[in-house]
Amino acid sequence: MTDNIQHKQHRAGLVESIRQKGFTNDIILKAIERVPRHLFVDEDYNLKEIYTDQPLDIGLGQTISQPYTVAFQTSLLELNRGDKVLEIGTGSGYQSAVLFELGANVFSIERQQALFNKTKEKLASLGYNAIKLFYGDGHEGLPANGPYDKILITAAAPEIPGKLLKQLKTGGIMVVPVNKTIQQMIKVTKISDTEIETEACGHFNFVPMLPGIVME
Repeated sequence: MTDNIQHKQHRAGLVESIRQKGFTNDIILKAIERVPRHLFVDEDYNLKEIYTDQPLDIGLGQTISQPYTVAFQTSLLELNRGDKVLEIGTGSGYQSAVLFELGANVFSIERQQALFNKTKEKLASLGYNAIKLFYGDGHEGLPANGPYDKILITAAAPEIPGKLLKQLKTGGIMVVPVNKTIQQMIKVTKISDTEIETEACGHFNFVPMLPGIVME
């Protein structure tokens, strides 16, 4: 596994392309520039593909998200260093790594056992051992490790997930794409145990948030 000057130049170009789309959060852009995206995808892709601002197939019906989407979702979380963040849908681990680079205490759950095992090994090999990975049903969350300051859902939910909302601290933020076809990105702020505020933040396209687990 290498991360050389050529890779870093490609990442700088990727960051500039995200910036040209109107995203100006330098802290998040610097985090994206630190994460070697080429090490989170299969070797079938060339560097131009990997460092173009687009989603890529990672197998098992899953994708590594478009970097702009990663940046945008992350910005909606309003992260503070040390925040406990629950991520639903580990996937390749790329989003987890970006959250970690921003100082988050990351708890991430993946429903596909084969992908979980592959990503766990990958993150450890890249030095992201402090990211806590779990194999399980994202719909259930991880109540034993909660409550969480922030919750990030990286798959399309049919509605705001009530079980996960219960695991969010009062004052916390959940970011979730909602709908079955083209999703509306929803930022949810938990006002109290019985009250939330929601903000619609634009349309995106995600794979569906499916129930249950998939064993190897």
